[in-house]
Amino acid sequence: MAHAAPASPNVTGQLTQRRTRDVFSARTHTMMRATVTVALGLLYGYWAAAVRRDAGPITGWNVLFGFVTAFVFAVLYAAVWQLGKRQGLVRELHAALWFVFTGCAVGFLVSQANATVLWSATSGVVVGAGVFVTMFYRYYTHEDAAGHRIG
Repeated sequence: MAHAAPASPNVTGQLTQRRTRDVFSARTHTMMRATVTVALGLLYGYWAAAVRRDAGPITGWNVLFGFVTAFVFAVLYAAVWQLGKRQGLVRELHAALWFVFTGCAVGFLVSQANATVLWSATSGVVVGAGVFVTMFYRYYTHEDAAGHRIG
């Protein structure tokens, strides 16, 4: 026996604006943004220090290198995040900003493993290009025709 499928609101003429509910406050979002920034920085710093030490002993200079790398990464990540939130930044530049940040971060990590400059640069460009395509697609699908972010 056949049943009629439920009609969408567009077909029935009832246009309703759907918005996802935000269950967290603005303060919670701010705290989580800072927490994620610090956590990513510490993870990146630990990774860079571990690659640089190459299974050798943990020294004070190695720990200092890890914390300095973590601090620089966290500051640059926060800067890219804030710069990307500007309304005047078009999707191509926004995706290019993430391309440069990710490419440099990956290239630096690869260079810590005593790789050649050419291999470090190539690795950074390849990973950065993947991030560029992904971010451009995301921004392209989350903006209207005028370039304003939806939601």
